[in-house]
Amino acid sequence: MDLELQGETAVIIGSAQGIGWAIAQAFYKEGAAVGLLDISPQVKARPAELSASDAKTMAITVDATDYEQMQAAAAEVQSRIGPVRHVVYAAGAGSGKYGFPFWNLTPGDWPRVVETNLYGAMHAAHAFAPLLIEAGRGSLLFLSSIAGQIGSQTDPPYSAAKAAVINFAQCAAKDLAEYDVRVNTLCPGMVKTDLNQGVWRAWNEQQPAEKRLSYDDWADDKIRRVTPLRRWQTPEDIASAAVFLASRRAENITGQTINVDGGFVMHS
Repeated sequence: MDLELQGETAVIIGSAQGIGWAIAQAFYKEGAAVGLLDISPQVKARPAELSASDAKTMAITVDATDYEQMQAAAAEVQSRIGPVRHVVYAAGAGSGKYGFPFWNLTPGDWPRVVETNLYGAMHAAHAFAPLLIEAGRGSLLFLSSIAGQIGSQTDPPYSAAKAAVINFAQCAAKDLAEYDVRVNTLCPGMVKTDLNQGVWRAWNEQQPAEKRLSYDDWADDKIRRVTPLRRWQTPEDIASAAVFLASRRAENITGQTINVDGGFVMHS
């Protein structure tokens, strides 16, 4: 299937590793020019891993919680490989603690999680919306989480922030529709990422020695209990959905929350 992304410019925020890096690779394979943004300096090495000679890739180290940095990064991408047509906000952070019950955490555990997941997404939208409007067509995609739909007790700040991202995406979808810019949200399920391992680590530390499990045993047990398809989701699964939602094949999909979760969350 030709997704008609050849020659278009996509910006992936949070693309140094994990799901964001998989999404960047998927856009590049579809022939898109790719701007990779991340707070980690590791992102600087990524363009060479896509192509040693392709001028249509670039990387910028940027803190998404700093709006001025995000504005500057948007302007740089636009001038070097633009016009920007697609933006994916894939950055995220958890509290690093086990939040059940919620008072295991303190109010001080919330700001960084909310700033990264919600404020960062908002900064990306503010910085790139004018460029998408100028392009006359495009897409904006936020990565949320199934935790943002089920009120996961594992990490309440993360769940609350991701729920807010879903709501903000719907607001943005309504505002940008008249400019033919579509806005959607993707919710991954169980994916082997550093964030997922952090959830296990925080849980494990709360358990008495006899109840502690290895990461693989903990995750496999959880998948069997809560995922109807009984298998992991992969970064590539999420990336496939991301490029589809950016494509002309999805031109009537906006304001939607798409779960790539093996059936974890089902709404009647």
